Amino acid sequence: MAGCAIVGINWGDEGKGRMVDLLTEDYDVVIRYQGGGNAGHTVINDKGKFALHLLPSGIFRDGVVNILGNGVALDPENLWNEIQQVASQGVPVTPENLKISDRASLLLPWHRDMDELEEKRLADKKFGSTKQGIAPFYSDKYQKKTVLAGELFYPEHLKEHLHDLMEWKNLTLTKVYGAEPYTWEMLEKWLNDYCEKIKPYVCDTGLFLKDADKAGKKLLFEAQLGSLRDLDYGIHPYTTSSNTTAAYAPIGSGYPGAKIDRVLGIVKAYSTCVGEGPFVSEMFGKEADDLREAGGEYGAKTGRPRRVGALDIVATSYGIEAQAATEIAITKLDVLSTMEKIPVCTAYMVDGKKVTRFPFPTALKDATPVIEYFDGWMTDISNVREWDKLPKAAQDYILFIEKAVGCHISYVSVGPERESIILRSKEL
Repeated sequence: MAGCAIVGINWGDEGKGRMVDLLTEDYDVVIRYQGGGNAGHTVINDKGKFALHLLPSGIFRDGVVNILGNGVALDPENLWNEIQQVASQGVPVTPENLKISDRASLLLPWHRDMDELEEKRLADKKFGSTKQGIAPFYSDKYQKKTVLAGELFYPEHLKEHLHDLMEWKNLTLTKVYGAEPYTWEMLEKWLNDYCEKIKPYVCDTGLFLKDADKAGKKLLFEAQLGSLRDLDYGIHPYTTSSNTTAAYAPIGSGYPGAKIDRVLGIVKAYSTCVGEGPFVSEMFGKEADDLREAGGEYGAKTGRPRRVGALDIVATSYGIEAQAATEIAITKLDVLSTMEKIPVCTAYMVDGKKVTRFPFPTALKDATPVIEYFDGWMTDISNVREWDKLPKAAQDYILFIEKAVGCHISYVSVGPERESIILRSKEL
């Protein structure tokens, strides 16, 4: 049975978690297929408010199986702490509703150290990393110098493997960065405190997914970050270190044979960006501060303020193309309810020319936004649940976006809660 991928269209933080939480009512399995604990999905439902970093956002639905695929940067420490936090809020996490691919690579303790040390070395040329070890992890993964989760079941082999990796990594830590080396005692503590605790969740998830597909189960693939942070298609080098696109979902999920016929792209009603890199539609000063506060735009992982800007049609159109999105959801429309005039970036000026095609990353630093303004609706829409009940100005804003990006808007979110949603049929 063909599945659905929920992906970010822009820089990330679009609201994918709230949409996964909503749509899992109709799905049996939710799979995280890339990324790690370096970003968060905020979910608000009848069980409370949660900031997830590694756990799939389907964890709150009874009967839904959640999978961390082989494409995920699996941090045992962060994952175990997150399991404990979610469980303390009354959400059970067991080997029945959470399964970890035995082919997922483990993010080792030194990966976070390497991340922080390299950002310090880069100084004012830093990438804006969340310092969760993601880039060093994926670098080591492609050098085949990581440990697979399945190796936890082979203790003698694992010990020898980790000793070899530690010897290799200590050369970089001590001779390149002048940092303290790791010892076996440190790794042994890490294994006992975290790896042993997640071990019961590790299994052959590829076989599970194959059997689930054969049985007609519905699969939902959950991405982290967005198109513009994709390693190959994003704003290089200010990207993440994995592929955030829907096309990678079958590979990173552990089930290469998966078929995806629905790609739901998530777009925020305005733009936000965490981290460094070009952000053409960025706003500054009081206008930006007001929007940031109204939207609560602070990173779910780090708490750092997000950069904010006008909705960027150029970047959004490109993101939709990169994801091959079949439909989109607009989130946080309610945040714009106090704005008399709403800015939208409809084109860029690059080298004196007006362009609507997203430029090559190197050209972005010299791009400036072409801004158009739309009338605001100046009324609270957070309780609206039907399209016809939205103010005309809000409808006009949504219809403009839909036409400009050439992709149907199926959902309009007017609040963070699960039920704060407006469904639109294609006939509208």
